[in-house]
Amino acid sequence: MAQFIRLKPVFKETIWGGSALAQRGFDIPGDHTGEAWVTSAHPNGDCEIAAGEYHGKTLSWLWNEHQELFGSIGGDRFPLLVKVIHAKQDLSIQVPPDNRYARRHENGSLGKAECWYILDCEPGVDIIVGHSASSDEALCEEIDHGEWNKLLHPRPIHPGDFFYIAPGTVHAIRAGTVLLEVQQSSDITYRLYDYDRLQNGKPRALHIQQSKDVIQSPYEAPTLTQKSRCTPDYDWEELVRSPYFTLSHVRVYDHYEFWMDEPFAIVNVLSGSGTINGEPIRQGESLILPFGTGKVSVEGTVEIAISSLTIS
Repeated sequence: MAQFIRLKPVFKETIWGGSALAQRGFDIPGDHTGEAWVTSAHPNGDCEIAAGEYHGKTLSWLWNEHQELFGSIGGDRFPLLVKVIHAKQDLSIQVPPDNRYARRHENGSLGKAECWYILDCEPGVDIIVGHSASSDEALCEEIDHGEWNKLLHPRPIHPGDFFYIAPGTVHAIRAGTVLLEVQQSSDITYRLYDYDRLQNGKPRALHIQQSKDVIQSPYEAPTLTQKSRCTPDYDWEELVRSPYFTLSHVRVYDHYEFWMDEPFAIVNVLSGSGTINGEPIRQGESLILPFGTGKVSVEGTVEIAISSLTIS
């Protein structure tokens, strides 16, 4: 049986972060921790392997040196990035580019398709997904005149809600939210508006022209085909199968089994504890199931997210 790859998170201190990740199983470095990069080989946050034969090596090293663990699918970088995010304050209004734009304008970077699963939020919180402009001309006019209340599209949220953020989608996480984010391995996003906040006494950089270049207008919400299965032992739901990744959410009450036949899969433990093929798992942990894992048995009272690369 293939050995699981356990990872150490990389933490990001931000002007909008807080301390709520400490209640999600993480040993955070401070009171402004906005992100835990729990599965990442990106140069801006490369996770170390926490145990086993490759203990102390980075995920990027493992990807480059042991492609057989990932189904020998090739590629110059590990393709996915998973974060747990706490927004104590509002994040800036942002928009991610697609692969084509990012390759051309951002030194060969991947674009950024992403998705959010809401883990917790304060009552009455909303998020921004999409915009209301009916054309490129209306979009540019509302941006140039700062008509943010007219342009932006807030949506109320509750724990368990899910959103898929395609490239070109205006979006923002709002204060009082904790969520899981699964995305392409990219740290590129364009900041459209930042509430005139200061960092070290200066406004943070905006990317107005790049944002105008990549925003989808008019906004069209993606159509998601979701699947679910509920039993006394577990609740399973496939949240998205996009061109870039697949994400499922499983709440295990006693026992859950599945067959892992993808090149690799990522398991993030969202709450509770249990075992996976007899190995203990607990909230906050992240592990990769390598190629050839086969049958996977999860036992306990535990909530997990399972993500993988979409193979066409």
